[in-house]
Order: sequence, then structure tokens, then C-alpha cells
Amino acid sequence: MIEPQVPAPPGSPPSWGRPGGAPGPAPGPVAPASAAGLPVRPGTGRFLVLAGVFVCAACGLVYELELVALASYLIGDSVTQASVVLSVMVFAMGIGSLAAKRLRRFAAAGFGAVEAVLALVGGSSAMALYAVFAWTGGWGGLWAEGPHVLLVAFSLTIGLLIGAEVPLLMELIQRIRRQDAGGAVADLFAADYVGALVGGLAFPFVLLPFLGQLTGALVTGTVNAVVGAALVLGLFRGDLTRRARWLLVTVNIVVLAVLAAATVLADDFERAARHAVYGQDVRVAVRTDVQEVVLAGGTDGRPLRLFLDGRLRVSGDDERRYHEALVFPAMTGPHARVLILGGGDGLAAREVLRHPDVRRVDVLELDPALVELARQDPGLSALNEHAYGDPRVHVTAADAFRRLRGEPAAPYDVVISDLPDPGLTASTKLYSQEFYALVRRVLAPQGRLVVHGGPLASHPVAFWTVDSTLRAAGLRTLPYRVDGRGPGSAPGTAGAPGNAAAPADWGFVLAARASPALRVDRAGPRPRTLTPAALAEAARSAGPTRVPGLPPSTLVHPRY
Repeated sequence: MIEPQVPAPPGSPPSWGRPGGAPGPAPGPVAPASAAGLPVRPGTGRFLVLAGVFVCAACGLVYELELVALASYLIGDSVTQASVVLSVMVFAMGIGSLAAKRLRRFAAAGFGAVEAVLALVGGSSAMALYAVFAWTGGWGGLWAEGPHVLLVAFSLTIGLLIGAEVPLLMELIQRIRRQDAGGAVADLFAADYVGALVGGLAFPFVLLPFLGQLTGALVTGTVNAVVGAALVLGLFRGDLTRRARWLLVTVNIVVLAVLAAATVLADDFERAARHAVYGQDVRVAVRTDVQEVVLAGGTDGRPLRLFLDGRLRVSGDDERRYHEALVFPAMTGPHARVLILGGGDGLAAREVLRHPDVRRVDVLELDPALVELARQDPGLSALNEHAYGDPRVHVTAADAFRRLRGEPAAPYDVVISDLPDPGLTASTKLYSQEFYALVRRVLAPQGRLVVHGGPLASHPVAFWTVDSTLRAAGLRTLPYRVDGRGPGSAPGTAGAPGNAAAPADWGFVLAARASPALRVDRAGPRPRTLTPAALAEAARSAGPTRVPGLPPSTLVHPRY
């Protein structure tokens, strides 16, 4: 709480509160602007301080959202990353507010220093995190296991600096025109919260789509530095010594120069980091409305690799083994009408179309840009054998959950779930009991559903939760596992970046109203990589890994 005080005698330095919190004398008349050393009238000065609060709050929230977005993209599990970043920041803000009490006598200089450091740390945080991630291969596995110390360090530092702003700004606003503490807090927090609203909306709708994560953070830091320096040097320069003014000017020039240089080099840096993550043969890198899509290889005899949000989804070395294991067991029996959930790369559709008696294939893919890439890119379209050129294939760009909740379609003989792993927060609802109940509703009486449940060896609890959730939805299940062929070769990697090891196996669950059988239709086409002996072994090898007693995952209680 700010203690009242009388105006300082002419010629004496300003006093902004008594050390130790001792109460001061009763307030006297408000000093005019000239006596307070302000270049503007008190009303104008107050407005400028609140405007500075507004801008600084917007920048602070952008830093928070930037860390959450980058951590979710690089690590996965956005709920965990958001919880860690925001809780650490809020904790640090409290510590920062307490620490800033010691700076209240030097509020102007302290606020200027805090904003310069905050602009540098917050503006460069995204680039620093991405650089360490790209050039250290995920920090030796620690990144994949939990928030790395660097992410927590940035969250803690930014939170400390944001928290230090509040008591310093309270001193400055009271320095201009004294009012009761409750009114000052209300004005300050009103500007702060409105600024946070603007920053929160600007990040997803302006900064991220138009500038990207790296440049967006750098531009935010630049705005932060300019506003902080302008507020202190323009409005409170009389409270600084000549040496302090020059020091603050020099520090801000250095900060702005660093941020400007980083902004100019951001594109070159991103290309170099992308090559470090995905290899030197990156051909396509686009940010769609849904995700980042990267294609590497696929020409001149090099195997094609498809990455979605930094995770390997297709490897040309062994994708056929994965997709045959996904599709062929489900195609045993009637399969005139097939529904594919996900699978925008067209590779599951390719395997379905190898069965000549298929009459219709519906593909529900959230990202239409991925489908267009699979249709137009020479490497990917050659790999999927131009599946999207087949008149039997019909693509709908829609969220699978929302689509299946709509008007019930004609029943499907086969439903193939080729979705990202359940451990990714964005996919969790598509592995829920409610979603499988919707899928069951569109299954024909003898229909089969096959689900890619992620790597079984490394994530047995998640995989067997998929199995228990399918059974809770009223389906009989048959789990099976197909071995991969080593690091860097498996699609559907659960959270691994492009340069990390892929899982050693792929887990699938075949489900139906009646007990399904794991076999390949003898009257249909023969798989090229999947033998009857391999299928029998796939069913046997899954059983010993079972984790009993797992409850199903639901929308309100996700368990992945």
C-alpha cells in the first residue's frame, strides 16, 4: 500500500514513500505539474502512465502465450505446457512484486530498467528456445520427458519482471496525482486487464498468422522497449540523474539493436533451424490454418518424410508396412463403404483403393491444405498413388467429432482411424468414449473399426486406455502390434521431433460389435509387407503388455 506524503519543498529531491512502510503525515495539496517535475499537466501525465500500463500488459501476455504455444508445438500436450508456464509465471509475478518494493524510491529508473530487460528476455525467448531445441536434438530426451529447465527459466524470469512492474507503476501514478489507494489500484488494474485482453487477442489473430512465432515475439519486445523508455525518459526524466538518463538510453539502444538484428535474421535463422530439425532436404514448409506441414525428400530417390507440427507422421522407408497393418485387417469382410478419419496424406486411402470392390471412400480431414498438398505435391502424390484422383474418394474438411455428431450418414462397413496419437491434447477427444459411441452409430451391423493407438512398447498405458475406451463404448476389441524398423522410420511418432528416435512399434486396435478376427481377406489383394505369420505374431505380442483395470477416457475426464 502506498503511504500518503506532503509535497516536497522546492529544490529537494522527490520522495515516493518512507522506507519500512512507516506512515507519513497527512496529505497536503496536490502539487502542480511544474513542481512535480513533469513536462505535462497531471491529467495528461496520468493518462500516459495508464496507456503505458495498457501496452506493457499486452506485451506481457503475448510473452506468456508465446511460451505456451512454442512449448506445446515442440513438446506436445498443450494442457501440461500451459499449466506449467502460466503457474510458474503467476508465482514469479508475486515474487517480483515483493522484490520491487525495494525499488520504490527509484521507481522511474527501476521501471525503465525492468522494461528494457523484459523486452530483451521476452522478445528473444522464442528464438532462444527454438535454437536450443533445433541444435541439441530435443536436449537429450529431457525435453520430451517434461518441461526443460530453460522453459521454466524463461517463464520464471518473465514472470518476475512482469510482477515488478505493478508496484513501480503504482508509485509513478501516485507521483503524478495522489488519490486513495483503492482508486489507484482500480485504475491501474483496469488498464492492465484491458491491455491483457488486447494482447491475448492480438497473438492468435494478428501476430501468429501474419508474423509467426519468432518475429511476433521480437516485434512485441521492440514495442515493449520503446514504450517503457518513452514513458520514463519522456515523462519522468526529471527524476533521473544525468548519468541514469544516459545509461537508460544506452541500454535501450542496445536492446533495440539486438531485437532489430534478430528480426532481420529471423527468416535465415528459421531456415537453418528447420534444416537442423528436419534435415537438409526440406522441400515444403507451410503453416496452414491447422498446423505446420513440412515435406522432406521424396525426389531423386530420397525417401519422403512428412512432419506435422514437428512430429514425423510418414516415412517413405516403411510407411507401407504401417498403412497395410492399419488397413488390411479391417478390410476383411464387407467393405463397399469406407470412412477414413484423418489420413489427409492419402496413404490409408491408397491401401483401401487396392480393394476393387470398394464403392465409396469418405475422408474426414481437418486440414484441407494437407489434402491439397497430398494431391498436388509430386513426391507425396506419387507415394499415395494419386489416391485423391480416384472418383470413389470424397474428402470433407471438417472436425471428425463435430461431423459425426451431425446428421447420421449411411452406415459404413469399415472405419479407419488414422489420427495423431492420443497423448496429444488436440487429439484426446477423438479417443474418448463419447467419440467411439458416435463411430459405433455409423458402423454397419457387421462393420469394423480400426484405431491407431500409438506406440505400444513406450506408451502401454495410453494404448490400453484406447482399448478400454473402445470396450466402454460397446465394442469388442482385438489389439495387435506391428514392429517398426528402428529410429527415424515410423509414422505416427508420439511427441518425438523430427530428429528424435521414433517408436519401435505401432499399436492398433481392431473393434466391432461382434468379436473381430485378425486376418487378411484371402479373396482380396495381398499385402506386400504383412504376412499371415506376421499378423498372428502381432496379436500374440500385444497380449503380454496389457495393463489391466484402466478406466475409459471421456471428454470430461481424459486419461491419456
